[in-house]
Amino acid sequence: MSTYAIGDLQGCYQELLALLDDINFDEDDDRLWFTGDLVNRGPESLQTLRFVRAISTVTVLGNHDLHCLAVAAGKAESRKNDTFEDILNAADRDELLHWLRHLPLLFHDQQLGYTMVHAGLPPQWDLSAANTHAKEVEECLRGPQADQFFSNMYGDQPDLWSEDLAGWDRLRFITNCFTRMRYCDAEGRLTLKDKGPPGSQAAAYMPWFDIAGRKTNQLKIIFGHWASLRHGNINNFNMSNVYPLDSGCLWGGKLTAMRLEDGQYFTVPCRQQAVK
Repeated sequence: MSTYAIGDLQGCYQELLALLDDINFDEDDDRLWFTGDLVNRGPESLQTLRFVRAISTVTVLGNHDLHCLAVAAGKAESRKNDTFEDILNAADRDELLHWLRHLPLLFHDQQLGYTMVHAGLPPQWDLSAANTHAKEVEECLRGPQADQFFSNMYGDQPDLWSEDLAGWDRLRFITNCFTRMRYCDAEGRLTLKDKGPPGSQAAAYMPWFDIAGRKTNQLKIIFGHWASLRHGNINNFNMSNVYPLDSGCLWGGKLTAMRLEDGQYFTVPCRQQAVK
């Protein structure tokens, strides 16, 4: 049995099928992990969501998944480049959205020794704290306050963690860490405006996994979200115990899987017209 972690799909269904064929995926023996952002921007969000839901997988929520849920709930406007209208009009939309809303923000496999999130973790949190804070948001998403959560989810503030944070500010910061963060400063202050590769950010900030004294620096962390991060050699990241898997399939790049048992990578190229 093998376990494969796969980067952001964003509706790239044909590439997913090609990748599973390339790794000789056996649904009866192998397991799949997905780094989130199953939907949006790509051409086949509905087919992707149906397929991932139908097979036995581990999947964490990404920012595009949350945006789809917010639009479906009528708490956000659809954006110009959104491509999940097929989900919203599907006969099985309620089942699909219910499943999506009940996905976790963090997954940790003690036996394999890997932790998976969509975007990142602030330096102040260890694994126990990260689990606790993930559950705060997950419980809200799955409960009667979900619509209020979606109404208050968007925004870049607060940008620094404190145990004193409360209410929607607290949940928004937690959500931004798990689904949007790329850079922060030495104190853990987020900048959500900087989205390019390392070296393009404002001087005070660095990739979240390069912060000295980060409390999760002994964890092996799999994440997606940051396609431009992988412009270099992916093996360079292993020294930081991180495994970024978003290789920009949506933008004309590749879809990437990593086999967790031996760290081997597999890729297939984009088969569609790249999103501009």
